[in-house]
Amino acid sequence: MFAVSRTDPRGTRRFLNLMLVLAIIDFVLLVPLFLGMIGVIDTESFVAPMGMTHGLLFIALVGLGALGVLQRRWNWKYPAAVVVAGLVGLVVIPDLLIRRELETAVPAER
Repeated sequence: MFAVSRTDPRGTRRFLNLMLVLAIIDFVLLVPLFLGMIGVIDTESFVAPMGMTHGLLFIALVGLGALGVLQRRWNWKYPAAVVVAGLVGLVVIPDLLIRRELETAVPAER
């Protein structure tokens, strides 16, 4: 699906770990913004900084996905999946899919 490269599996796993950490932080920032949007919490004081941080992290995730394409770690379907999944805050789903593909292509060293 994502045509994951077999040449540097350890480096690809490290790259994906960085993207996963950013995706989790991005999701954590998205939760209070969503709660503010539906009126559960007051958002006047933190919408601008949290919203901007969330947006920057999302741009960083897409940029890292594109960098992985330029480094030939995967094809353009992966950053496209990050963008689509990011629209609903589920960037972890493409991460799980590419990790499964990487694991079947090159089993992890134990």
